[in-house]
Amino acid sequence: MTITARPVADHDLKLICEHRERMFAESGRTREALRPMTAAFAQWLAPRLGDGSYFGWMLEEAGVVIAGLGMMIIDWPPHPSHPADHRRAYILNVFVEPEHRGKGLAKRLMALAEARARELGVGYAILHSTKQGRPLYERLGWGPTSEMAIRWE
Repeated sequence: MTITARPVADHDLKLICEHRERMFAESGRTREALRPMTAAFAQWLAPRLGDGSYFGWMLEEAGVVIAGLGMMIIDWPPHPSHPADHRRAYILNVFVEPEHRGKGLAKRLMALAEARARELGVGYAILHSTKQGRPLYERLGWGPTSEMAIRWE
């Protein structure tokens, strides 16, 4: 079967949310604990899908989505990693259906994201990887950063 790529669309909202929740569930969180995040993410995502600030691709086989990737261009102050640009590409929600993993689909999605970033003149990209995704990103040349985080409650 032929696998085709298409841009994400407004009608993909529910599927993108499902992919995101499944991605986090596969990294050890319970679906029950993730449901509030998924509901809030859907509210956050809807206007961004509508205005195109969240974009990306779905890979389909016989009209069925088997993989997806989201992307944003985010405003960020010039930084030693991108000293003359105030933007970064941010890749998120990379998901491949389990039965289609190991076939190069995530790599194909990442190539689409890189090509789009280059078209937009953005030369620096970030993502947050699950443990499962890290080997792929490392093979593609991605490296760790010194980012730290805290949660204030």
